[in-house]
Amino acid sequence: MNGVFYGREGLRAGWRVLVFIVLYFLLDWATNALWNRFASLSTTPPIPSYVAIIRESSALLVVLCTTWLMARMEGRRFASFGYESDHRIGRIFFGIAWGFLSLSVLVGLMWMGGFLIFQGISLHGSIAWREAAVWALVFLMIGILEESVFRGYLQHTLSGSIGFWWAAFVVSGAFILWHTRNEGETVLGLLSTGAGSLAFSLSLWYTRSLWWAIGFHAGWDWGQSYFYGTPDSGKVTQGHLLSTRASGSPLWSGGTVGPEGSAFLLPLLLLLILGMWLWWGVLKKGIARRSPEIDA
Repeated sequence: MNGVFYGREGLRAGWRVLVFIVLYFLLDWATNALWNRFASLSTTPPIPSYVAIIRESSALLVVLCTTWLMARMEGRRFASFGYESDHRIGRIFFGIAWGFLSLSVLVGLMWMGGFLIFQGISLHGSIAWREAAVWALVFLMIGILEESVFRGYLQHTLSGSIGFWWAAFVVSGAFILWHTRNEGETVLGLLSTGAGSLAFSLSLWYTRSLWWAIGFHAGWDWGQSYFYGTPDSGKVTQGHLLSTRASGSPLWSGGTVGPEGSAFLLPLLLLLILGMWLWWGVLKKGIARRSPEIDA
């Protein structure tokens, strides 16, 4: 019986993953039940920024507490689940820049094809700056939350059992299931979500941390929801800078999903993955061979 539950390193990976999932959902349920005693956080779209910041900070606290509890149970350091890096700030800002730039390329392609129509500026002055800052904080928390759930504890634990890339595919499947909760999602949008998850796993493979993916996640989502004012996986927010609307075939416009449901996204993700391989896999390794002290 011990062979079913325990291996050479203690409790087997599958059981540890199950414990993590159960703990996460129990803490999430308890947190939501506590909030509902004081105020309801359920609201119809578009989502106000004050609701989003309460929701996401609560959810982030849940996943960080769950990860910390698992680290204590296993006798590991909390930072070992993807948070270690000598270049955290640089990784985050580099990721934010690439996330926003990649989203802007996608939006530009949709606009040039007539599949996205700009309708003007919705916010001005201090309100625009305030909403920009609040939504930036929200999406940074979402980036930490989603990367911690999937490529933090789960990816780390499964990699030790079935290998990094098999774990990445399992985690990407779970990432797709996570996004099926969003109203208005399409099959193409979910496939793009899975491909994006694999790209984030590739960044973890090269950088050995979650920080670049967290930044990319934040920059991409902020660009969609606040800057360009498009739906983000079917979700629409209040307080966005620009007003836009989808036009034409949902295959190219993304329809109710937003840019993530557009067929333009898949080739863009492939180019992104190619760029990551060239930058981190070819160029950086070449530099490191010539200068071993440089972090690759």
